[in-house]
Amino acid sequence: MNAPRLELRAAACELAALLVRAGYEAFFAGGCVRDHLLHITPRDYDIATNATPEQLRVLFPKARGVGEVFGVMLVRHAGHVIEVSTFREDGDYQDGRRPVAVRFVDAASDAHRRDFTINGIFQRPDTGE
Repeated sequence: MNAPRLELRAAACELAALLVRAGYEAFFAGGCVRDHLLHITPRDYDIATNATPEQLRVLFPKARGVGEVFGVMLVRHAGHVIEVSTFREDGDYQDGRRPVAVRFVDAASDAHRRDFTINGIFQRPDTGE
């Protein structure tokens, strides 16, 4: 049975709360944080977490790896597809876009990896901090 469809932010908050209750960290990352700060309704939500793809599959058996070697999974929850990515640190780049290897790390290290447009800013879904 599918969970009832929720408003997108509510679904993303609930998904983040499920991760936290399972013992993981979960932050909104990227454009949804920017949009929130600008009082714009986000069109999508990305969640950054310390849960690995394997751990995400245990919690969400139907999660789909779209960049699983980079720690990126799509999780369908309450009628929405939400991108969930594991905190990571990139190795060397051969093509300027994708690293040859990644290492899963903590939130602070992941934030340093991200470009400083908006992608390096995280937000706690439960408090907005």
